[in-house]
Amino acid sequence: MSTSTPQRQYAHHMLREIHEQPASLNAALDHYVRGGALDPQSFSPVYEWFRDHHQIVFSASGSSRHASLAGEIMIEDVSGMPVDVEYASEYVYREINTLTNPGIIVVSQSGETADTLAALREAKRRRHGTIAVTNVENSTMAREAEISLPTWAGRELAVPATKSFTAQLLVLNLIALASGVALQTLSDETLRAHFKELADLPGMIARQLDAWERLMEQIAGALHNVETYLYLGRGIHYAIAREGALKLKESAYLQAEGYPSGELKHGPNALVGSTAAIVAIATVDRSESGSVVRYEKSVQLLHDLKKQGATVVALGNAGDNEVAGVATHFVPIAPTREHLLPITEVIPLQFFAYFCAIQRGIDVDSPRNLTKAVLAE
Repeated sequence: MSTSTPQRQYAHHMLREIHEQPASLNAALDHYVRGGALDPQSFSPVYEWFRDHHQIVFSASGSSRHASLAGEIMIEDVSGMPVDVEYASEYVYREINTLTNPGIIVVSQSGETADTLAALREAKRRRHGTIAVTNVENSTMAREAEISLPTWAGRELAVPATKSFTAQLLVLNLIALASGVALQTLSDETLRAHFKELADLPGMIARQLDAWERLMEQIAGALHNVETYLYLGRGIHYAIAREGALKLKESAYLQAEGYPSGELKHGPNALVGSTAAIVAIATVDRSESGSVVRYEKSVQLLHDLKKQGATVVALGNAGDNEVAGVATHFVPIAPTREHLLPITEVIPLQFFAYFCAIQRGIDVDSPRNLTKAVLAE
């Protein structure tokens, strides 16, 4: 008699794809990491690419641009190489020939995004070196770029990006490590520690998924009267604030904006009231001094918001009683490295967008006015 557990049936593609993220992250690691190091076949050309360029420009749209904002910080932190992020829809209209020998990284889920493909072709016209990060290894961008690094997330059918986004973050993390290897800014000890935590990441996420799903469904129900959300994050977490807001906007048709945490009091705080809430990212990597400083500033802001009477959903390290004590709703995140935290902390925000959409009766897989290129893998 079979003792296997019946496979769960999901009501929507988006919910299934959120739950598939441990598997999609494992797939990327299986392709790109060998024996606790970057796979030479995939990354030897990337090392040379970084040595050949003096600065980097990301060109992307939507969620892919938010992944690129995180990638910007990863590369600058790891190697010191200057990085900029352009909207793909604006890149072709800007002259950036004043930059010294830039390398261009285009990021796209489908590899067919019209604005990003136009940016790639313009970069090639300007004779800039190019890397394409896409989820489809035979896509147009993958074929036309100098180097292609697929994300291996598998086919994503829901319009809101979930597993494709976290796979992009992972591949950009590996690209950042490659920049450090190429420019000799990382010690062997640091690399070994980072690869160990990367290997542990999918399992860490898998262990948190069910609890996050239940919690975010409860929080979405408790905040059903909220009409406006301000998402806040510092440093690399600002990219996740932007992504969390976009998920809510496109999935649940709610007004949501992402801001750097320090910008709240420069205007946006005027919106906060009975129908406008805060979603604040206050995680921390205790091993990194810069992360600790950003965390302390975020905690002070949370104290100020509590005095103000604001409704706050706060993401913090599991066991962080201080953040939990000043938040209306607390979302625990297992601690990991600063550059890996975005991959974990965005997932509860995906669940939140999903449940807000469901309680509003929205077809979360196919939001109005939006389309998505979905190709066979």
